[in-house]
Amino acid sequence: MASKTVNLQLACLSAISGVIDKALDLEQSLQDILRILAEKLSMKRATITLVDRSTGKLVISVSQGLSAEEKSRGVYGLDEGVTGLIFQTAQPYVVPDIRKEPLFLDKTQSRKIERDRISFVGVPILLHGQAIGVLNVDRLFGDEVDYEEDVAFLTVVATLIAQFMSLNQKFEAKVENLRRENVSLKYKLSQETQGLYIVGKSLAMAEVQRQIEKVAPTRATVLLLGESGTGKTLIGRIIHDLSERKDFPFIKVNCASIPENLLESELFGYEKGAFTGADQTKPGRFEEANKGTLFLDEIGELPLGLQAKLLRVLQDKEFERLGSNKTRQADVRIIAATNKDLATLAEEGAFRPDLYYRLNVFPLNAPPLRERKEDIPSLIIHFLNKVSKEYARKLTFSTEALAVLKEYDWPGNVREMENLVERLVILAENERIDADLIRPYLTIPSREDALSGEGGEGEGAPSLKSLEKSVIMDALRRSGGIQHRAAKELGITPRQMGYRVKKFNLESLVAVQRVKNR
Repeated sequence: MASKTVNLQLACLSAISGVIDKALDLEQSLQDILRILAEKLSMKRATITLVDRSTGKLVISVSQGLSAEEKSRGVYGLDEGVTGLIFQTAQPYVVPDIRKEPLFLDKTQSRKIERDRISFVGVPILLHGQAIGVLNVDRLFGDEVDYEEDVAFLTVVATLIAQFMSLNQKFEAKVENLRRENVSLKYKLSQETQGLYIVGKSLAMAEVQRQIEKVAPTRATVLLLGESGTGKTLIGRIIHDLSERKDFPFIKVNCASIPENLLESELFGYEKGAFTGADQTKPGRFEEANKGTLFLDEIGELPLGLQAKLLRVLQDKEFERLGSNKTRQADVRIIAATNKDLATLAEEGAFRPDLYYRLNVFPLNAPPLRERKEDIPSLIIHFLNKVSKEYARKLTFSTEALAVLKEYDWPGNVREMENLVERLVILAENERIDADLIRPYLTIPSREDALSGEGGEGEGAPSLKSLEKSVIMDALRRSGGIQHRAAKELGITPRQMGYRVKKFNLESLVAVQRVKNR
């Protein structure tokens, strides 16, 4: 009899080892282990109970022979019942007859129909000497059975489970690190190739980049904050393109540009006959963005009535089309953007506080151009190259022109800059755009005012010469003192750069930057 039991146990361990060797899906693998225990050793209602990080309670993570409802009832405090005792003491526990054990709570209520005497055996799942969970099984025993035999065997199984969970956690951590590294590499590569992701090299934008790299691989809702024209839509697109949803739609909806009576049908869709003019069924933006990203611009303008419906989608991922009672689901990541202070609006009752907290999972601020002026020259050159290509022209800015543009505060931010560059490309009669062509479109001092200390900024206004010198110095610092790189960034020739280095006595700056970057 003992020999037969040993053979069954060995066969069981062999089958479990096969599961651990092949599987990467933790939950499915643990489920297979419990199934093997039930099939080969008749261990009924086996459960693996683990700590829920969000609640701090012990919950049944995987079970065999329990319904979904019974499993959901298996929640214990860390010191509650037999399961809590096993976890706290990190020692096995045997209940010969569950009817006579006051610590046995039977929270799952799964044993009421059993007529035979039920024994309960539980062992801790230990990793590095610390309990991380509990393995429990039911047994229908006679008096002749030695409980220690099952305890010893289940302890071995619990050790295998702990090792497998540890390996799985390490694998998941490596996958997450690789995912983040991949996001970072793609971001940096796109910057180097002057592609979609060119957003500047200032400290402010370096922080934006760092936050993008952190949040892009996750499923978190993102709230983009900042003034109009700061590139929030571009940042939203970057987050989508660097996420696992990049192969699915990126759908944009401007909540301020669609009338309130149409916005609901735009978001959630409608059935034929839902209202006058609804002559056919139309899916909404949530359905179109399924598995992708829905970018909600100007979210602060969303009417209060629709805010409740949006909150429901965020919480339950459920909604109904207009004119339909059928509940639909959509797996959509929400990225919202606003130039308003939603926290203040929520306090004043103009925006639902619960929706604000739901959207504000990961807030990200897009800084205005006046707070990252060192980015202005590279952004100007980027837009010039883009627009010049569209108009089949080859144009450059003079360094004086770049100096003037850098000094400007750009109240309309990046959007204003792109529009201005296009206007200048259209108006320019020569291959070089000079400061004189720019000034009529900017509220800055004239050349004479700046040189004399008069005009809009008063006696302390910087001269055009000092502004030009500042632009050259910034470019040299960004290029590590390599003059041809700085020249390329500013759209001038290396010879012109060399002339300006001598003109402004910047030889020492070049030398220092080269030493720093060795």
